Amino acid sequence: MPAPSVARLGLLSFTPLTLLALLVILSSSQFVYTQTSEGRPVARLVSTSVDSSRPRRASDVRESVSVPALSPALADANAMERRAFEQTNIVRAQHGLPAFVWDPVLCRLARDHSANMARLGFFAHATPEGLRLKDRARAADIRYQAIAENIAYNMGYDDPGAFAVERWMISPGHRANILYAGFTSMAVGTFVAADGSVYLTQTFITR
Repeated sequence: MPAPSVARLGLLSFTPLTLLALLVILSSSQFVYTQTSEGRPVARLVSTSVDSSRPRRASDVRESVSVPALSPALADANAMERRAFEQTNIVRAQHGLPAFVWDPVLCRLARDHSANMARLGFFAHATPEGLRLKDRARAADIRYQAIAENIAYNMGYDDPGAFAVERWMISPGHRANILYAGFTSMAVGTFVAADGSVYLTQTFITR
């Protein structure tokens, strides 16, 4: 018999500065945290609102973990990424909105952020170095008119990609990003930690 899914809250460690950054994010962003009893799956979500401000100049952006060289096309996305992308477009169609176009460069950026959250032990839009989405986009030489991001963490679910979209859609902040008519492109980047924890980053853009 397979071992039951385990919900643990102590998987992430925070430095005082990272914890302070997370508290600031929670005060300005929609945050949904759900936990069931021991032995059940666990999930967390955080979203940013639309950011249409101009990116900082390169000289203002501190160096972070480098973005991988590959920018995966949809055909090269993993099953979780494709599932989340497809489910998001199903939701868009249900609300009379055009489907998102997959953006390979955003997938690269999103994968990098998911991997950084898992490896560096944080769960937020700002990295431990203090880089937010617009800073990370600028460091990756991504130009945009508007950009936003949803992130999710879950463990113990059979379909992590679809589950993340389902939970994002019942959270006002995440839902607003998914249903924002101004966004034209999107991609999802995932990372699975050694303990089975799944980190998902969904990034939206209008160039």
